Amino acid sequence: MSERIFVDVILPLALPRLLTYSVPDELVSEVSPGKRVVVQLGKQRIYSAIVKTVHQNAPFDYEVKNILSVLDEHPVVNERQFKLWDWIASYYLCSQGEVMNSALPSALKLQSETKITLNSEFDHSHEKLGDKEYLLYEALLIKPTITLPEAAAILQKKSAHAVIKSLIEKGVVIVEEEISERYKPRRESRIRLGMEGQDEPKLKEYFDQLEKRSPKQLDTLMTFMKMLFDSRIESEDGGFVKKSELLKTESASSSALNGLIKKNILEEFVVDVDRLQSSPNQLIEPNPLSDAQQKVLGEIKAGFEKQDVVLLHGVTSSGKTEVYIHLMKEAVSKGKQVLYLLPEIALTTQIINRLRKHFGDGVGVYHSRYSTNERVEVWNLVLKFNKAGEKKSQIILGARSALFLPFSDLGLVIVDEEHDSSYKQIDPAPRYNARDAAIVQAKFHDAKVLLGSATPSLESYYNANKERYGLVKMTERFGGVRMPEIIVADAKEATRKKIMKSHFTPELIEAITVALNNKEQVILFQNRRGFAPFLECRNCAWIPHCQNCSVTLTYFKLNHQLRCNYCGFTQNPPAACAKCGDHHLEVKGFGTEKIEEDIAIFFPDARIARMDLDATRTKLSFHRIITDFEELRIDILVGTQMVTKGLDFDNVSTVGIINADQLLNYPDFRAFERSFQLMAQVSGRSGRKQKRGKVIIQTQQPEHWVIKDVVENNYEAFYQRDLFERQKFNYPPHSRLIEITLKHKVVSKIADASAHFASLLRMSLGNRVFGPHQPVVSRIRNLWLRNVIIKMEREASATKVKQLVREAITKFNTDKENHQVQIHIDVDPM
Repeated sequence: MSERIFVDVILPLALPRLLTYSVPDELVSEVSPGKRVVVQLGKQRIYSAIVKTVHQNAPFDYEVKNILSVLDEHPVVNERQFKLWDWIASYYLCSQGEVMNSALPSALKLQSETKITLNSEFDHSHEKLGDKEYLLYEALLIKPTITLPEAAAILQKKSAHAVIKSLIEKGVVIVEEEISERYKPRRESRIRLGMEGQDEPKLKEYFDQLEKRSPKQLDTLMTFMKMLFDSRIESEDGGFVKKSELLKTESASSSALNGLIKKNILEEFVVDVDRLQSSPNQLIEPNPLSDAQQKVLGEIKAGFEKQDVVLLHGVTSSGKTEVYIHLMKEAVSKGKQVLYLLPEIALTTQIINRLRKHFGDGVGVYHSRYSTNERVEVWNLVLKFNKAGEKKSQIILGARSALFLPFSDLGLVIVDEEHDSSYKQIDPAPRYNARDAAIVQAKFHDAKVLLGSATPSLESYYNANKERYGLVKMTERFGGVRMPEIIVADAKEATRKKIMKSHFTPELIEAITVALNNKEQVILFQNRRGFAPFLECRNCAWIPHCQNCSVTLTYFKLNHQLRCNYCGFTQNPPAACAKCGDHHLEVKGFGTEKIEEDIAIFFPDARIARMDLDATRTKLSFHRIITDFEELRIDILVGTQMVTKGLDFDNVSTVGIINADQLLNYPDFRAFERSFQLMAQVSGRSGRKQKRGKVIIQTQQPEHWVIKDVVENNYEAFYQRDLFERQKFNYPPHSRLIEITLKHKVVSKIADASAHFASLLRMSLGNRVFGPHQPVVSRIRNLWLRNVIIKMEREASATKVKQLVREAITKFNTDKENHQVQIHIDVDPM
């Protein structure tokens, strides 16, 4: 008798360890690491388990169940991916199931749908059925199977479980579990010559017959033949015509086509097709580099000989992307894969089209604004790389989630705008930083990493100065374009003199006027969404708050709605103050909607658009705004930090930063760093070609040292000063942080539980533990929050500290009273 085979599987749950299942004899030959299997956990089926290991070691502490089936012919996750998952789970203190949930496209995770259907043995005597039972019974007569969500909708209830339970007991329905594969490949119907049509003499006979008996079929056949001939000339491997294209023509009809198919003159067949956009047929070589770019390229290659990671510090519009393209070309020529990471919002058609001009179908795009099916197709293309000579998607351009693709031979990783906070996942776990994880990923492939930014993060620049990374600088803009002129406008003084026009200083109004007169474009940056941050009663200062979170509701004038930016709660603006009854509620502060409305008053003939999260909910809306601005259909673009990220517009001459103080005064140790980065980045959108641009920074603190460093474009001075400020309080990069957030729906419980948890940590970590303290936003989605901070010395063993954190959590959870307390861990918080 052969020994039993077992598998350890990863489930998409926050479980502390892997579970072991037995493999039935008939499935042993199909099981291997990286394949998806169907398993059962308790009474619930979990369909998205991934096999991690195959072995013969039976667990001794619980009875194993059999896996139910194997879903894949080939693994969908490879060995290097598992290594990355292990590292992320260990470093960011989360489970492998949470990593799996983040790593796999949702379409590769199967869902279990409970369906009900009529029992064939039921005699249809419905007299004993209640009203709601009869409603479902009638629905099943029309539709043979109904899912639980559909049943709930029919009954207009949140849950249909009770009614369905009763129907089961009365023998009316039966329940079945079905596996539903979310990914559905795009299918395309095509028409080609059938057996009769391939016989040339017979085809001529048919032409004669159709001319006399069926002129409509003759027209359809003639149209097909012409389209077939044209496609062969164009692609040299024709052989078919798309059915949809054929039926679009006036001379073809569906009935005539069906008649030709029945006669075997034509044949219809269906194929799975690529959703991804095709690339131009004619590829062009990368542009020649300037002397400065060529020098930088040489320095990067020299840096790679000594270090695996090189930081490229290049001012805005210095031509970094062209250097990236030459490095990619070299990696591709060696048969290597390339991962090019960008902040989510910078993934525009600008950079996609630019790369596809040079690399064609070698470029795949992967980010959350793509549909789930598009992401699966990129995943499969990367998975098939180097198999049977498959080279499509050799270069992957993507946001942070692209890190998890199944690379097999990665040669180069580029992290552009490496400072950007978009690389850090906040919720849910794993709360990883894609920049740091990309460096680890590259090590598993012996690949090189290039970090690029005009305003590097302090951590990366610190590592470069400590010679952990190589450092290369690009100090001049491409083509000798001068850095923009930066004017600091004193909003406090302008308000005192009563010369402010709404939220705009005279300097900004004048600069916009000049730009529009010269047919140039303007970007206005305000890092707050909505029309106004809040409404306030003029009589008693009452402010509407979110009912679920401890924040004020933001007013959105477009929808005439108050909305919480944390939980999404909405309500109509109150007609009167809830406290004193006064009917006069005033808007306070201003967001992008307000700026968009006010600037239109001063420039009524200007074409104005807004680019923020609310205006760019879909991939198409975002691309439409970018395209319209690029093609000069927009004169003034108002936006949040979306407008700061790597966009390149030739005709932008003026940039206005509406409220610099909002950035500088944020209560966070990284506030000055983010302020410098945002102001410098948005300034870089100005004057990017032959004309020097102009930037107006509106502030009530014109003498602030961060603003002075932005004006002088002096990153080095900013870095040294901010580094010194952080050293005084032992903040990163002088230390490393772990932020632990505890959540509970009862405020008294969270206060006691967080104090107890902090005391458990102090038993092993001492004065490295700070808190618990109440965050600025202390309640979100009806859960009260408390934060505990662990501040580690750089030389301390992070592995040991994290082990002590895990032990403290385990000890904390042994008390049943703490089971309802949620614990979220954020390693290296941004």
